[in-house]
Amino acid sequence: QVQLMESGGASVQAGESLRLSCAVYGDAHSSRCMGWFRQAPGKEREGIASISSDGSTTYAASVQSRFTVSKDNAKNTLFLQMNSLKPEDNAMYYCAADPGLPCSWRYTFNYWGQGTQVTVSS
Repeated sequence: QVQLMESGGASVQAGESLRLSCAVYGDAHSSRCMGWFRQAPGKEREGIASISSDGSTTYAASVQSRFTVSKDNAKNTLFLQMNSLKPEDNAMYYCAADPGLPCSWRYTFNYWGQGTQVTVSS
């Protein structure tokens, strides 16, 4: 079992940066694959980044080169560094975990956090 708790959401201006955190509670096996997702108002949830237990990462085209996913294994924390934020990044952001490999935001995740809101103004 895994419990996830996101933090770091805020209201920012376009072009600014923000770092989201996700505290991970539970066994390491169940969180071998970690991902970040977001859901904008009126839209479906979309996967944007993932990181595997070996540190390999994948990104959706919409955030490639602007967002960076990382994790601190000693602190059991997942991060999402978001640079050059745009109004279209305005969404609720969720972290997720799954024991399955290979790891990708394209796949199904079993465990989800409650989300943290990111608002980007132009």
